[in-house]
Amino acid sequence: MIGAYVKRHIVIFAVAVAALMGAGAAGADPLPAPADKPILTISGQIDTTNKDNTAQFDRAMLEAIGMETIETNTPWYNGPVKFEGVSLDKLMKRVGAKGERAVFVALNDYSSEIPMEDFSKYNVILALKRNGEYMPVRDKGPLFVIYPFDSKPELKNQTFYGRSVWQVAKIIVK
Repeated sequence: MIGAYVKRHIVIFAVAVAALMGAGAAGADPLPAPADKPILTISGQIDTTNKDNTAQFDRAMLEAIGMETIETNTPWYNGPVKFEGVSLDKLMKRVGAKGERAVFVALNDYSSEIPMEDFSKYNVILALKRNGEYMPVRDKGPLFVIYPFDSKPELKNQTFYGRSVWQVAKIIVK
């Protein structure tokens, strides 16, 4: 009798722990609401949201994901430039992106579609800073898609330059 009682409670305990772990995994790190004005809205095929089925980020939220640096030559500036921003691979993981491509939309509605595999393959960042300073809207800010152009010869072509959207306001995961 005691054996059956113990087994039953062990099973109940195990089911409860599994349920909690499952809930924790699905919502382990909920996305808080932005404390400041959002500078980026991600929508589409994402699992983690914080407003109206979108993931909205202010600058501090993006920086909290972890900043990475790329120093590279670009067609837009003379000489090598140091860009700092969040890894797009990490950002897509943060929102639980499930798509194969992402459409980046600028403040002026210019858009470019980027294969999601680029983010990890080329270590692409969404830059917030250029040479240590936050980028203003009038100079390609607040967010700029940057590939490490100097790292691989294949990146120095119009295909990848065209994917380097500046003044990014939205990302739509498809």
